[in-house]
Amino acid sequence: MIDFRSDTVTKPTQAMRDAMFTAPVGDDVFQDDPTINELEAYAADMFGMEASIYCASGTQTNQIAINLHVQPGGEVITHQESHIYKYEGGGIARNSGASVRLLQGDRGRLSVDSIEKWINPDDIHLPITQLVSLEDTTNRGGGAIYDFEEIKKISDFCRKNNLPLHLDGARLMNAMAENNVDLKTYAAEFDSISLCLSKGLGAPVGSLLIGKKDFIYKARRVRKVFGGGMRQAGIIAAGGLYALKNNVTRLTKDHSNARALEAAFNELEWVMEVPKVDTNIVVVILKDESKRDEIISELANQEIKVMAFGPGMIRLVTHLDVSKDEIDQTITTIRSLRV
Repeated sequence: MIDFRSDTVTKPTQAMRDAMFTAPVGDDVFQDDPTINELEAYAADMFGMEASIYCASGTQTNQIAINLHVQPGGEVITHQESHIYKYEGGGIARNSGASVRLLQGDRGRLSVDSIEKWINPDDIHLPITQLVSLEDTTNRGGGAIYDFEEIKKISDFCRKNNLPLHLDGARLMNAMAENNVDLKTYAAEFDSISLCLSKGLGAPVGSLLIGKKDFIYKARRVRKVFGGGMRQAGIIAAGGLYALKNNVTRLTKDHSNARALEAAFNELEWVMEVPKVDTNIVVVILKDESKRDEIISELANQEIKVMAFGPGMIRLVTHLDVSKDEIDQTITTIRSLRV
């Protein structure tokens, strides 16, 4: 089975399994796990930030960050298609008692002009604007990458207005593989960054929240409250450490594979549009919306799994468990479909 549903479906390689099997462990709630401590220090240094904390998921790292940045009754500015709003179970309201100002923007990306319009004035009828959150790459935007110059403008605006800036960087390393920006220079524009290790980087479990030392110190308390304190978790953290050390530079292979799929789908009569592929996500918009489930079913019959992505849309995500030969096989299959 060729599985394009998500880059979360990757399985650890034998080398990663070996690193996990031999990882020294301790009790992470006491901060005694040497593998987790190494992972957190390695990531902080990699990003040029003071500290990081290892958590179970990207939802957890995002929700911890929001909980620290925002007071109950405050408001978070984010894109209307952002993961923190659409795919985290209403966590902003449930976990932090905050409201959300949802903005439109090009393929999931905000601009400083759009943000500036929605900073609430000092009016008792309105929630206090307390956080801006960006997503890079954008999931619902089909893996689109932010222009770093726009990020710098947004960051400068936020600092002038005493607003923290959070990044949902679930697939940040995919963006960094394409944008030719130094990672430490990029990270310096944000107050907190969430990085997923279990997507394109190929680790089985976990995400990192990265920021200043006092912020991460507070994050440990929130993680505990959210039930995220782990004990001998170095076994899984070792997979994340291996991923950061070995699976970053190879991401361009996934992007090349995704562009091959993009070109093939663009040739087909039953496809209306494929938004430009920047990284590893391919979104196919069909001419006939009613054919979506039929196409997904037919591909499954041919041992190719893809995902519904909205009315008349399917999504394919390339990753380290999909080879170039499997891309070629997929292209042959989609060309043979009679839709």
